[in-house]
Amino acid sequence: MNPPLIGVILAQIGTPDAPDAKAVRPYLRRFLSDRRIIDYSPLFWQPLLRGIILRVRPHKSALLYSTIWHKDGSPLLLHSLAQQKGLQALLGSRYRIELALAYSQPGMEQAIASLEAAGVQRIVVVPLFPQYSSTTTASVYDAACFAALGRKSASGPVKKRFVPALRFIDTYYDAPGYISAMKHHLLRQLEPLKVKPDFMVLSFHGIPRRYADTGDPYPEQCHETARLLAEAMNWEPGSWQVSFQSRFGREEWVGPSTEEVLKGLAGRGIRRPMIFSPGLVTDCLETLHELAVEGRDFYASGGGAAEDFLAAPCLNNSEEWLNFLAGLIQENAQGWLAAAVHPLQ
Repeated sequence: MNPPLIGVILAQIGTPDAPDAKAVRPYLRRFLSDRRIIDYSPLFWQPLLRGIILRVRPHKSALLYSTIWHKDGSPLLLHSLAQQKGLQALLGSRYRIELALAYSQPGMEQAIASLEAAGVQRIVVVPLFPQYSSTTTASVYDAACFAALGRKSASGPVKKRFVPALRFIDTYYDAPGYISAMKHHLLRQLEPLKVKPDFMVLSFHGIPRRYADTGDPYPEQCHETARLLAEAMNWEPGSWQVSFQSRFGREEWVGPSTEEVLKGLAGRGIRRPMIFSPGLVTDCLETLHELAVEGRDFYASGGGAAEDFLAAPCLNNSEEWLNFLAGLIQENAQGWLAAAVHPLQ
């Protein structure tokens, strides 16, 4: 049997191995030690991280993870594996799809090694982040390049002789197929509802304002995604709003914050809001708890009825989303296949 011609890596952030402090601590240590995420000097940040944050936060985070954990494991990992399986079925034997998590297992090194062991010499890397951010997309670039090169850093020792060819999929925040996938996904969520939402909150993961001010295009891309989705859904002006979640630390973040927006909805006469995260394509702690559970509490604290608060799931492995990704991968593999391959859409 001939080896697959093209390797594909689906790159995600990651998840703890278990919903307990013992598993959460190393995950948070890796995540919060990435200078793409926290760019403070290690001389300042590492003592704070190891001396205070990693002593307190793992226990709190573990409690939250325990509320969303499935009997088979982490929601993010399970949904990501379903995405991997679905894409493999769509793309067939000419491709080999691997999952790589930035701060947990299976990691980028494992994904690259698995592809190389299968005889793959050309790899398409797919950051599962529609909007570019230095905190997500660029971290994937770092991890994939170092893993392919066989080194931990630019000055570190080299462990490999052969380096596979890499192609990185560009941002797709305004791609018609991505917008269409969200539209069909949301219409499915709305279809069984007897009473439709009277307001949509489109919540994106936040970044520090300083990152945006120094060149990160993420906020602008989020707003453009939201505008295109609202246009596709035929939402009236004033019936939807962008917000940013998951603030961390004391410095200013891009806003408005999702918490502030949700607390103010009832006072604006909004009685049945729905929240959705266009930038997070796989359900995880940030959507299943922060938006669906904490979001409901924020809305209720502002005077709204908790039972009227709605939260839409992420795209996960929905058909339109996987078809879009498959087409995107095929487009980026052009010239690498022995015969022309036509995108699915």
